[in-house]
Amino acid sequence: MSEFFEAVQTIPLIRYALLAGLVSSLIFGVVGSFVVTRRIGYIAAAIAHGMLGGIGAAIYFGRTYDIPWLTPTFGAVVSSLLFAGIIGWVSLRSRDREDTIIGAIWAFGMAAGVLFIQYTPGKNVNLESFLLGNILLTSKSDVIATVTLGVIVLTLVALFYHKLVAVCFDEEFARLRGVSSHIYFLLLLIITALSMVLLVRVAGIVLSLALLVLPAATASRFFRRLWLIILVSIVLSLIYNTGGLMLSFQLDTLTGPFIVIVASVVYGLTFLVKRKGM
Repeated sequence: MSEFFEAVQTIPLIRYALLAGLVSSLIFGVVGSFVVTRRIGYIAAAIAHGMLGGIGAAIYFGRTYDIPWLTPTFGAVVSSLLFAGIIGWVSLRSRDREDTIIGAIWAFGMAAGVLFIQYTPGKNVNLESFLLGNILLTSKSDVIATVTLGVIVLTLVALFYHKLVAVCFDEEFARLRGVSSHIYFLLLLIITALSMVLLVRVAGIVLSLALLVLPAATASRFFRRLWLIILVSIVLSLIYNTGGLMLSFQLDTLTGPFIVIVASVVYGLTFLVKRKGM
């Protein structure tokens, strides 16, 4: 353990990874609680997998036409927001087609991403880091992007917290109270999409949903008040991310799988504990 703390002080990459993990944990705890409460985990999963198309396109066109600002993070943000908008529009306009468009975006994004990456010129792209995540590859620019997206997400949640809560718990009642539930549902999807971008570096596309949902799902097993679920989710996310980073550093392996396995085990153990609810 002491080796890890020494590495934090002496190795910039480890320090960047720790900072990104801490900031991301705050976002995951907050947004994951809304996702679990509103039960839109399947939409978050589709956005995450579809995001690979944007990542692959950014890498391909960035290298082919030498566009330095066209980074994987930029591609992930654009594609995730686009897919969130499409899914949200279909969900509100034609709910019976929702599962179809979700499946189509999921498959299209993954297939397009793989093809773009396959035909990208230059050195091979490490597809595994996008699929399974590797927070130890976090750079200074990644930390800046993480903090920027984190500030945007938390600001949106803070500004519209009560309306988002209303939409999550009782959309019909919120509409009767004059709240434009459709707009805030779309806002929730946008916030979720930005959060999924942050998850790619930590847990990768394949495991991202688990890291977003499991802390909140664990907290919701014991608490009913949303603010308590958020608080506990943040604490759990901090423990998972920091502990997973330490273990992956010691064992020299991918971080995401460690985090998800621990989070899954903890969630499974909650079914053995009597729920009190608060």
